[in-house]
Amino acid sequence: NFKIMKTYIFKISLLQKPKITREIEVLESVNLYKLAEAIIGAYDFDFDHCFGFFSTVSESGHYDSEKQYDLFADLKDVEPTGAGSVKKTKIKEVWEKIGDKMLFLFDYGDNWQFVVELKSVGKKDVSKKYPIIVSKTGKAPRQY
Repeated sequence: NFKIMKTYIFKISLLQKPKITREIEVLESVNLYKLAEAIIGAYDFDFDHCFGFFSTVSESGHYDSEKQYDLFADLKDVEPTGAGSVKKTKIKEVWEKIGDKMLFLFDYGDNWQFVVELKSVGKKDVSKKYPIIVSKTGKAPRQY
């Protein structure tokens, strides 16, 4: 029984600079860790810090979010934060419908905050390698 794999197309924007956006397409089966890696790659940042996804999209979102997933949940010898795993959680478990948004916080020191919105759902094209950067608007800020 052959199953057609879906893709999720996300619009990513910087919370403080919403005109700087990236659209990326990923397979529905990827976990939040791989999505984070794709987002950071789309902005040409180094993927070298802890991060999390939070359901409250605001500057203080990671403090009072109902749903949260972070890398700390996957690290050994780290006090649990109560958040879900980014390695065990698939994107299709987090974004349930078009328009759903999560705050993606990268680097708890520099506090890069991105809004990750599900724009559309597509079908996997076997001739393409995912993730795909669909579009870029604005020049990415320097990470350091």
